[in-house]
Amino acid sequence: MQTPSVVSSQEWEAAREQLLIKEKAHIRARDALAAERRRMPWLAVEKTYEFDGPRGKVSLLDLFDGRRQLIVYRAFFEPGVHGWPEHGCIGCSLVADQVSNLAHLNARDTTLVYASRASQADIARLKARMGWTIPWFTITDSFDTDFGVDQWHGHNAFIRDGERIFRTYLINSRGDEAMGTVWSYLDMTALGRQETWEDSPAGYPQSRPYKWWNWNDSYVPNAAPDPKWVAVSDAGEAAFRNKQGSTKS
Repeated sequence: MQTPSVVSSQEWEAAREQLLIKEKAHIRARDALAAERRRMPWLAVEKTYEFDGPRGKVSLLDLFDGRRQLIVYRAFFEPGVHGWPEHGCIGCSLVADQVSNLAHLNARDTTLVYASRASQADIARLKARMGWTIPWFTITDSFDTDFGVDQWHGHNAFIRDGERIFRTYLINSRGDEAMGTVWSYLDMTALGRQETWEDSPAGYPQSRPYKWWNWNDSYVPNAAPDPKWVAVSDAGEAAFRNKQGSTKS
């Protein structure tokens, strides 16, 4: 194994600063891509889809669970998939292991669910074995075929206007590698992170960054941010900006 050179602390910091320029450019490009996503045209969902859930039959609209946005990941767990019946697809299982606490995503009016063709009994058994708590439904019709995930995994994003549903985006293949964080999910949605710094169309819901964050057991829908947390996060932002300014000078 041919390793990089070993350098002094000053040389290491200089090398990092050079790479940091590219990393920041990468982040800005990612933000610009998400902004384009928010301007993608919407596709009306005209068909009615039915799933099996833990409490019986549900529709695609039901999967929103009352929220405005929905992300459906098509996971392969069914007869014919490697690992059946003890396990789901190895890749899909790794993706499931990456899913962060959904309370934060839900606080942005967004629901994440998984969908497979296995029965609810098999899904419940798999979730218990693997320690997953993701809402997981059984596909019973052409949903996977109609939304491009019948042969390969993928995340489909939807938004609703009352009872009208629209498809807004699809991320699949290697794009699924990055999924799992609150930000990766929100960045693929039509409304984004819903923060004031984002480049979004006029009228999109937005609030100040950091201020809507909460402990995962403490979110209250439509509640004002905790004033103490606002003060703490404001102070932290100010300190960071001051540090950045002094570094540049």
